[in-house]
Amino acid sequence: MDATLENTDLYPALKPYQTGMLDVGDGHTLYWEQSGNPDGQPVVFLHGGPGAGSSPAHRRFFDPLHYRIIVFDQRGCARSTPYASIENNTTDHLIQDIETLRKHLDVDRWLVFGGSWGSTLALVYGIHHPQRCQGFVLRGIFLGTAAEHEWFIHGMATVFPEAHRDFRNFLPIEEQNELIDSYFKRLCDPRPEIHLPAAASWSRYETVCSTMLPGTLVRTPPPRRDIVPPDGASMLGISRLEAHYFKQSMFLEEGFILDNLENLSGLSAIIVQGRYDIVCPPISADKLARKWPQAESRMTVKMINDAGHSAMEPGTRRALVQATDHFRASLKAL
Repeated sequence: MDATLENTDLYPALKPYQTGMLDVGDGHTLYWEQSGNPDGQPVVFLHGGPGAGSSPAHRRFFDPLHYRIIVFDQRGCARSTPYASIENNTTDHLIQDIETLRKHLDVDRWLVFGGSWGSTLALVYGIHHPQRCQGFVLRGIFLGTAAEHEWFIHGMATVFPEAHRDFRNFLPIEEQNELIDSYFKRLCDPRPEIHLPAAASWSRYETVCSTMLPGTLVRTPPPRRDIVPPDGASMLGISRLEAHYFKQSMFLEEGFILDNLENLSGLSAIIVQGRYDIVCPPISADKLARKWPQAESRMTVKMINDAGHSAMEPGTRRALVQATDHFRASLKAL
């Protein structure tokens, strides 16, 4: 028997039945939680960013009567400690953390769900540990390439020139030719009067570019660039960690994901992609789908023609629930 679900919405809100803090070494401790069916099909949710953190809404993409829903905050994110820390924080560390959490929770194999940076992490994790994956639900594909970095920092100005101008003009004119380095310097400054306005500016730029229509995110920063939002401190994690990872090319060799997809042979995936996703344009999803190994695998791309980047836009939200429902049925049949 399945939980009741409106065709246009998420599953009902639910609370975790278990939470914890997991010491993963290097001075980092991860917040994790489990909700849904304790004896159900394990699924792990990989949030975006790097640095964004998870939220209660993320539990609601999954049928709680079927899935054992595992959500956690990556290093430096949200409830994990130390907050906004870039020390010992690389893609390899995050992959190791996922495995540490899997073992801690005594999971053999799980469905892997990730959007935006979470899609990157899901794919890299799958390449390293394919035997631990049952399949993938991916949204807003980001492959971690130099072209995608360049697009985020400069290319989005093609569609959002006003937002990019504010992003650039936050900095002194003499620093505007090195946006990443200049923001990173401010974001890592220990003084709140320096790092909080920089975090607000970075987050505002990304948020404005993330939806097809304004106001479709749960929380939208105010439009004025001279205002630090009340929750500015919560923006520090995503802005500092994104700048850190961008400076290091996401700690991935160029082309790593597409060059190693054969490791995922036999595993299926569903991509949900906003047609007007400006942060992670559809070209990356198309490249991934075209190179996905075909032997005993299946790749499905659901292009949402009235959506941008946000997972919470109605068409995207609905398609993600449909994707987890598909795996609910297919995995149950195994």
